[in-house]
Amino acid sequence: MKAIPVRHWGRWVSGVIVVALLATLVSAFAQGDLRWATVGEFIFDERILSGLGNTLLISVLSMAIGLVLGVVFAVMRLSKNPVTGAVAWLYIWFFRGTPVFVQLLVWFNLALIFPILNLGFYKDEMVDVMTPFMVALLGLGLNEGAYMAEIVRAGIQSVDEGQTEAAHALGMKNGRTMRRIVLPQAMRVIVPPTGNEFINLLKTSSLVSAVQYTELLRAAQNIGSTSFAIMEMLIVASVWYLALTSVFSVGQYYVERHYARGSLRTLPPTPWQKVKANVLSLSNLWR
Repeated sequence: MKAIPVRHWGRWVSGVIVVALLATLVSAFAQGDLRWATVGEFIFDERILSGLGNTLLISVLSMAIGLVLGVVFAVMRLSKNPVTGAVAWLYIWFFRGTPVFVQLLVWFNLALIFPILNLGFYKDEMVDVMTPFMVALLGLGLNEGAYMAEIVRAGIQSVDEGQTEAAHALGMKNGRTMRRIVLPQAMRVIVPPTGNEFINLLKTSSLVSAVQYTELLRAAQNIGSTSFAIMEMLIVASVWYLALTSVFSVGQYYVERHYARGSLRTLPPTPWQKVKANVLSLSNLWR
């Protein structure tokens, strides 16, 4: 018997409607008072590329700080020690409960409370210590650590307690059990939300323009204010943000696929395999 695929006319109708709406949106922007040549002129401008590099730098460093703090405070939160557990809970409560923009402004204006930073072995004026880069790093890194702590905690709790009990039965200490047994298995749960957090951090990094750190958005705004091409420069910044998030989204997909090998019998199809499947399904509809 020859199986004839069912024609899904609703898919075609919805597809046509979506394409029509997209065409209307593109037409509106094409007819708007925008100088598209200016967008192409500044897309690879040195100042834009420098701001792009600063965005990547602050995002990667902040995520690294967030990962370290996330693991530390997640373990503290799960500790049977009431003091460390309370400290971890307070840290997570405070940094998740206040907007990151407010946190950046607090770090930026910290010299109003502590004019001099005196650590005993190091002493300097706070305005010299809290540079825009340091403000951005502390503001984003500490905030990210609170969210990563909850992600890591969820990943650790997803591992069966029998794994820990078996490791202890073999004579492993708590620290080694966490490093060798629990965390490797928890990575399958930790990686997907961590990738989402990093992509969100790339976009959140635009807030540091308020504390004078010259990242991508601020570089675009500086050029727009002098060239009177404000919207054009915002489009330039948006193009680069889309490019960054797209690249890291692909990387996130393959990292998730790598850690899913131990739990799935059949790995999910790659984007290229999905494209081939969609092309084949479309060709079958026309037969």
